[in-house]
Amino acid sequence: MTQCISPDTKIEDTGFGYTLSIIGGKYKMIVLYWLGEFGTLRHNALHRLIGKISFKMLSTTLKELEKDGLINRHVYPELPPKVEYSLTEKGASLIPMLFALCEWGDKHRPK
Repeated sequence: MTQCISPDTKIEDTGFGYTLSIIGGKYKMIVLYWLGEFGTLRHNALHRLIGKISFKMLSTTLKELEKDGLINRHVYPELPPKVEYSLTEKGASLIPMLFALCEWGDKHRPK
């Protein structure tokens, strides 16, 4: 399943590079993982699950994931505003890979 690319190909011009560009960063894969586990979550629930992340960093991460088409942001018209996040079809297509990483980690981490 290897691709034939030349040694002078830039990584950013590959599918691997594209994938890293949209899921790279400290918290993006963690947000995607939790949405994959629970389906729909609000901002505060994500914040509690992630732990040591500022509200600003979480907001920035969510905006980037939404911009890249990986998550949906649904705002309910009520006071105070209720906002929920869920995976798009594109975002959900990443979940099997994230869960495979979890399985690999469970298998290979020191006991």
